[in-house]
Amino acid sequence: MKLEDKLTEVFRILPAQASALKKLGIISIKDLLYHFPTRYGDSAQVTSINNLHKGDTSVIFGRISGLKMSKAFHKKIPMAEGVIEDDTGKIKIVWFHQAYLAKMITEDSNVRVEGKVSERNNRLYLSNPKIEKAPDLFTQTNTHSLYPIYPETRGLTSNWIYHKIQNIFMSRGTLDTLIDPIPENILKTYNLPNLRTSLIYIHTPQKEIHAKAARKRFAFEEIFFIQLERQKSRHEFKEQNAFVIEKNMNDMEKLIKHFPFKATNAQNRSIQHILDDFHRGHPMSRLLEGDVGSGKTAVAAAAVYAIATSKPFDFAQGRLQTFGSLQTAYMAPTEILAQQHFESFIKYFSHLPINIALITGSGCRKFPSKINPDGWTNISRAQLLKWVASGEIAVLIGTHALIEKGVKFKHLALAIVDEQHRFGTAQRQKLVNKHEITPHLLSMTATPIPRTLALTLYGDLDLSLLDEMPIGRKKIMTEIITPEKRGEAYEKIREELKAGRQLYVICPRIDEPDPTKELAVLTKSVKEEARRLKKEIFPEYEIEILHSKMRPAEKEKIMLDFSAKGGSASGGKNKIDILVATSVVEVGVNVENASLIVIEGAERFGLAQLHQLRGRVLRGTHQSYCFIFADTRSPKTIERLEALKTAKNGFELAEFDLAQRGAGELRGIKQWGISDLGMEAIKNIKMVEAARIEATKLIKADPTLSKFPLLKERLNSSASTKIHFE
Repeated sequence: MKLEDKLTEVFRILPAQASALKKLGIISIKDLLYHFPTRYGDSAQVTSINNLHKGDTSVIFGRISGLKMSKAFHKKIPMAEGVIEDDTGKIKIVWFHQAYLAKMITEDSNVRVEGKVSERNNRLYLSNPKIEKAPDLFTQTNTHSLYPIYPETRGLTSNWIYHKIQNIFMSRGTLDTLIDPIPENILKTYNLPNLRTSLIYIHTPQKEIHAKAARKRFAFEEIFFIQLERQKSRHEFKEQNAFVIEKNMNDMEKLIKHFPFKATNAQNRSIQHILDDFHRGHPMSRLLEGDVGSGKTAVAAAAVYAIATSKPFDFAQGRLQTFGSLQTAYMAPTEILAQQHFESFIKYFSHLPINIALITGSGCRKFPSKINPDGWTNISRAQLLKWVASGEIAVLIGTHALIEKGVKFKHLALAIVDEQHRFGTAQRQKLVNKHEITPHLLSMTATPIPRTLALTLYGDLDLSLLDEMPIGRKKIMTEIITPEKRGEAYEKIREELKAGRQLYVICPRIDEPDPTKELAVLTKSVKEEARRLKKEIFPEYEIEILHSKMRPAEKEKIMLDFSAKGGSASGGKNKIDILVATSVVEVGVNVENASLIVIEGAERFGLAQLHQLRGRVLRGTHQSYCFIFADTRSPKTIERLEALKTAKNGFELAEFDLAQRGAGELRGIKQWGISDLGMEAIKNIKMVEAARIEATKLIKADPTLSKFPLLKERLNSSASTKIHFE
């Protein structure tokens, strides 16, 4: 049996199992070995059935049978029941209000049951116990007590996975062919077991300490390879040439004094970071991270100003040109955001002779205009591209249209990517790699990210934080609303709507759950909540919906209508008063008149996400309000949500969320492809920093990894770097 062998060539696999394996991305023997347990059960904690007593909370290990659905207490309460049996006897199990369990549990399977022993009519039974499947092995042998519990999917059980992995282990020589990709000196430095030992420990631990050691090793491995890839990209990027921009903070004063607010220390510090990068002669690669309203656009404007007021270097003449200027490309994820940035930059640069243009799928604009010196004008795409190619346009703002083949810059010196996690690495690189001289790269995000996660995901970028708000920025009044306080909250909202303000209502889902499915979770949906608000709460106001299943053009129109100011034709009324949406509402969209936000089912969101959602009403001069509607009275949940009122900023909330919530609950992280095991590592700043240090040292000593062919092969093969952990 070889690691590269396909499972279908080695084992007899049923069609349903083959489909399930494909869904999990498990094809080869090696893939299955890297499908790790989520947790472990312990058969040593088992109580034999003949030793059970009323009132005990016990763990039983045995075979379950007699499963059926029925009703209790005058046939009013649906329930499931069955019998569990071990070598010493049998006992009845009852699950009230959980009749579906009779269909979900396999008849005559081995299970671990944990629950309280009750008594009725002088007969003991287990009431509403926890139940999970367990491998057959532990009913037959006592060699060790821990047993692995694997991620399952329809057609594939934890038990099946366990036995197939044991078959691999018993196959002579299979594990002996493993070569550890992590250098031995790194393993020794951090006291990590080698690959062969780690695989045995993680699948068949004899002690809890073995399982922990293996999980630590594989967590380190995942973060280490992410860091290695980031540091390799960083090194390659830094080796390229870039324009040297000879500007200092004194040169920035002409712009900074026109900021609509006094620049914060964090903004000045970030601008200085950028200017320092500009001096070095190799491309800047920086991430600017800050809360909504912290002034990221102003910092970006300073970087643009430094570029736009610098002359290109004439390499043929060996001196600076006396005409033209260096150029900036600013890429935003949506048309409405691109238009918003275009208008913001007009305000920043209206007093300066800097040409600014906008290019999107809907058309092109230029500022200043000969026809309207104080405003912009529509121009043809062909004319805009001609001016960009000649260097006349200093700042070009747009969407993906910026990276199309027809867009050619004369002297592109800076590329800015807004909400950069929304763009793939390939898209960002396409913007940068189109040019002989590599432009400086400034990425920006308002998504609060814990420091360890930022160090991992953005290891190829230097980090600048805007961790303070401009003076005078009004704080959002945040209230946690439990069910009995809904009426009061609606009255407060009505007062604001009467004053002409607008309201966001955020719901966790688009449609109502299927009522026929017993596992359906009752959460507010966009469509039903919009109907309810229109019919029962705010019938006099205009209500629209927005969600991810709508076409891009539809979403764009809704957001434009929501942000449109009421004109004389409408009597000054808003086109849309209330927008009911999922969390798809565009990050950063500037709707100054929207001063209210309601977040339904708030306990289902992470704190950092809640913080970012409420930031959407921090745009105007009006006092803003955020109502966190929680469908629970749980003191623990309410306490967690109260952190929204006490935390200083989004970074603090992101760290709190990472510490308080299980790694598996941080589902927003899934978009970055980090497993739950990797997320456990990210909770450990020492492990992340160690992985970063080792990766940096390796790339510095051997940029092409020629001395480490296994590392090179692993980086070049995306399939082999995947750790399956759902």
